[in-house]
Amino acid sequence: MFDVLVYLFETFYSAEHYPDQETLSKKLSQAGFPNRDIDDALVWLRELAEEPRPDGFSAPASGRPAVRVYSRSESAKLTTEARGAIAFLESAGVIDPILRELIVEQAMAAREEEVGLNELKVIALMVLWTREGSLDTLILDELLPDGEPRRLH
Repeated sequence: MFDVLVYLFETFYSAEHYPDQETLSKKLSQAGFPNRDIDDALVWLRELAEEPRPDGFSAPASGRPAVRVYSRSESAKLTTEARGAIAFLESAGVIDPILRELIVEQAMAAREEEVGLNELKVIALMVLWTREGSLDTLILDELLPDGEPRRLH
C-alpha cells in the first residue's frame, strides 16, 4: 500500500488533479501494483479525504508544547522511531495537534501490524498533501522514503 501512495504522490503531485478512483485503479494496475495494494491505498485515501478537520484543538495555555501520551495499542503499532518522527514534526511546526492526531489515526488504520519510520513518513506525507496542498521542499525531502526518486511533475 505504501508504495502505491508514494507513486500517487510523485505522479499526481497536485492532490486535486488525480483521476477518479476507477481510472486511478486501472492506471495503478497498469503500473504493476498488486490489486490488494491498490484497493488498500484507494480505500485509505478515500477515508482520509472524508476525515473532517475537527475544531477545538488549541495550543496549551502555558505556551509550552503538550506531550502526546500514546495508548498501549498505539505504542504497540507505532514503532519508537515512528512516534519520534511525529514528535519531531510537531516540535518543528510542520504539523499541529490536529494533524498529529490525524496522522496517528491513519497509521492505526493501516493494515500493517507495525508502522515503522518509513511508513509513518508516507502517512505524514499523504496527510499533509491532502490537507495542506503544497509542501516545502525540505519537508518533502525528509518525508519521502529513503532511496525514492524525486520525480515530481
